[in-house]
Amino acid sequence: MLVALSNTPRDYAWGSPTLLAELEGRVPTGAPEAEVWFGDHPGSPARVLDGSERTLDEWLPGVDGAPARLPYLLKLLAAGSPLSIQVHPSKEQAARGFADEEAEGVPRDAGSRNYKDDNHKPEVIVALSETFTALAGLRDLDQTRRLVAGLGEAAGVTALRERLAAAEPASALRDAIGWALAEATTAEIEQIVEGAASVSSPDFAAEAALVRHLREEYPGDPGIVVALLMNLVELRRGEAIFVPAGVLHAYVAGLGVEIMAASDNVLRGGLTPKHIDVPELLGLVDFRPAAPPLLAPRADGDGVELFAPGIADFALAHVATSTEPAHVDLRGVSIAVGVAGEATVTGASGTSLRLAPGQAALATADEGPLTVSGGEVFVAMPGE
Repeated sequence: MLVALSNTPRDYAWGSPTLLAELEGRVPTGAPEAEVWFGDHPGSPARVLDGSERTLDEWLPGVDGAPARLPYLLKLLAAGSPLSIQVHPSKEQAARGFADEEAEGVPRDAGSRNYKDDNHKPEVIVALSETFTALAGLRDLDQTRRLVAGLGEAAGVTALRERLAAAEPASALRDAIGWALAEATTAEIEQIVEGAASVSSPDFAAEAALVRHLREEYPGDPGIVVALLMNLVELRRGEAIFVPAGVLHAYVAGLGVEIMAASDNVLRGGLTPKHIDVPELLGLVDFRPAAPPLLAPRADGDGVELFAPGIADFALAHVATSTEPAHVDLRGVSIAVGVAGEATVTGASGTSLRLAPGQAALATADEGPLTVSGGEVFVAMPGE
């Protein structure tokens, strides 16, 4: 079965007023448009365009061979301003945290709730705009110490520098982030931000520019100090990062296609007016410094590359055809979304659908291999 899907953009405040409209070739609404969800997640299930007026979470259980719930959620994401710094739990952490909050009777829609479900939420984002800016993981500590060394001698800077001086990198970063979020005074945070915004070293010019931007968006937010300790990543179109459990991250600006495990578990670490549970956050974050978590695709047939982080929940195929059709092997119920040109997707049954940018279709496993002609398409599917 091959059937068209649609959904309306989520109007989160950080959304771009133009990026999704430009992708789809329509006039902007003037409102922020942050994400379009293509999946059966109850937070915003896609609509099935078969005349039934049903959403995908209602429609999918009646399909032979389909799971009761998809293991992944596919999104188009358009960041006009920075998202909150956040981390996602592992499956074990999510199961424990969800059970604890259920036992405590914390309402699932409470602002202080940490765990909305019992699943993990690893994710991959692939840049669709010419550049996509993100923060991902904690920077090499020696580099961070060099950066902080140039921030001056104010009391807040000195306090941060002292915490970063510990011999064990993960301990130093844990101490610094815990202090910034829970102990530092407003004056100390402002001193660090002011020092970072004024950095003149060309080695950290991009970081200084980011701090100035974050200061305008989130004045006085201690998350700016957390951001200062993270890897600043600028993806080019077609490049990707993989964010597993425990990795601090934030998307700053740009348009991307995102795939994740079907979960809504987010613990925030700054750049937000929302609830931050510092002790719980510190219990989840992997504080070991590391290089940015870039994910290179691998060839998966002629004209097809696969972003596969090696987890069971999802993989993401990318097809950009020119003259010859490409064939995408499906591992289960899959969702294709067009991102450029006008693509035609044809299933094994012979059913075809045209996908303009921003349009999506669901294919059941028996429609594989899916043939893609023209345009550019991403295909979400279960992982390996």
